[in-house]
Amino acid sequence: MQFAFGRKQIAHTADGNYICFRLIFITIRPEMRINMELELVAKTSRNVCIELKNTGIFYTDTSNYDIYINGIYVQSTNKVITSIYGLLPDTEYNIEVVESTEAGNQNTRNEENKGYITVHTDFEFVTLNVRDFGAYGDGEHDDTLAIQTAIMACPEKARVYVPAGVYKITTLFLKSNLVLDLAKDAVLSAFTQREKFGILPGMIQSYDEKDEYNLGTWEGNPLDCFTGIITGLNVENVVITGEGTIDGCAGFDNWWKDCKIRKIAWRPRLVFISHCKNVTLHGVTVTNSPSWTLHPYFTENIRFVDLKVINPANSHNTDGLDPESCTGVEIVGVYFSVGDDCIAIKSGKIYMGRKHKIPTSDMIVRQSCMRDGHGAVTVGSEIAAGVNNVKITDCLFLNTDRGLRVKTRRGRGKDSVLDNITFENIKMDNVMTPFVVNSFYFCDPDGKTEYVGSMTPLPVDDRTPRIDRLTFRNIECHNCHVAGAYIYGLPEQKIAEVTMENVHIDYAEDAKSGVAAMMLGCDASSRRGIVAANVKKLTLINVSINGADGEPYELINVDSVVSK
Repeated sequence: MQFAFGRKQIAHTADGNYICFRLIFITIRPEMRINMELELVAKTSRNVCIELKNTGIFYTDTSNYDIYINGIYVQSTNKVITSIYGLLPDTEYNIEVVESTEAGNQNTRNEENKGYITVHTDFEFVTLNVRDFGAYGDGEHDDTLAIQTAIMACPEKARVYVPAGVYKITTLFLKSNLVLDLAKDAVLSAFTQREKFGILPGMIQSYDEKDEYNLGTWEGNPLDCFTGIITGLNVENVVITGEGTIDGCAGFDNWWKDCKIRKIAWRPRLVFISHCKNVTLHGVTVTNSPSWTLHPYFTENIRFVDLKVINPANSHNTDGLDPESCTGVEIVGVYFSVGDDCIAIKSGKIYMGRKHKIPTSDMIVRQSCMRDGHGAVTVGSEIAAGVNNVKITDCLFLNTDRGLRVKTRRGRGKDSVLDNITFENIKMDNVMTPFVVNSFYFCDPDGKTEYVGSMTPLPVDDRTPRIDRLTFRNIECHNCHVAGAYIYGLPEQKIAEVTMENVHIDYAEDAKSGVAAMMLGCDASSRRGIVAANVKKLTLINVSINGADGEPYELINVDSVVSK
């Protein structure tokens, strides 16, 4: 069989110039064995993202794969989720990925491990270059208005292009049917002076005083906050893509200083997407956020693809990604290294949860790497409307304090139901405590009161949250420190079912002491096994704990244990 591409092809370089090359013929001999599957993850008119199926978790198991477009070598990769930039609109490309036996040397190929995919890029009407709209990109001028003008002028099926340069901005507002493309070495660099930012009021009462309009939010409550560096309000069909960077420029002399004190309004997010539909962030690096980095809020169908989310390890409240009351969330190929939780799944505190009753649901996280944060994937603590149907699969957790981290407490309310949350095919290394489920999380001003912290059963009422089904399957946890698992339900509302299947836990030789869960009565420990309290059904199938000090299992008020 022969693929023939005999015409000239044009592609643009990073600086916007164009190069021309002639495509060659590729002959696929019948004896060639194709055993890698390629899958399209995302595409625009200029960029595509593909997945190298069955090649590893986040990083490929072998050192490198070489990528050819229409027979011409373009790049190498060691990532399962890989993006290709600088293509032409409305053009068909044949992409070949071949295992390289020598990194970066396309002449040394493993012909037995390759894959093919054909991709047709999207149609594009025009490109609006922000330089043509007055943007300087010199790191000094305020380019906010120029870029915003390009955004507002952009018609459907077009793109706003930000070429290389440093563009100082405050807030950019998105609009529907927009593609914003950041070139390699393009940086949207945020100002940090509070007076330059707009304010989103927490709640505005309707004219007839029968309803209200929520704009601002802070940690689960409708409160005034500054506009995000990138802000989308009530828009749909938006793509932010490219190899560039969005830098919040936060530091300990501005946004992170006195971070728990409200100054004019609460700190902005780096990217705030509120009440939107069909939004994709692809490729870009987001860094130095003033608070939560990526915050989709009451949004449907939002995707995060092949991003880098990077904040200093000691920065305050710089969660990587916090979907709050969102439906249809996909996180794929994202690298996190942050100062708080890498992913924190939320649905508001009691006021918003009771009023709207919109949980975060139908969410998948896959082929991602979480490192250096407090929790790799956290549920809570602001989860008054619940969380359900969440799957985390094929991920790496590295150097985080906790792997799974559930944070809830009395007072979150009866609508705060956590159900059908699954972790599978996870590799953890140097995670202090891999599994933490804490129903006594001592947040908020009343967090250390008798009501929140009491280990005595209290009446079940409208303030009592619930945890139903948690599943952990095919998970390796190496070099743990504090405990293998610390799972504590409420005595009056036990966790319905915890299943651990094919789970291996071992400990670091120099295991550090620490506190597994932020709750009263949880003392510092080291090399503790699996602690489970107030659980109706605990299923343990092929679970191994190697190197624990003391008993491998500490079970307290567990109704039923199924062990195989």
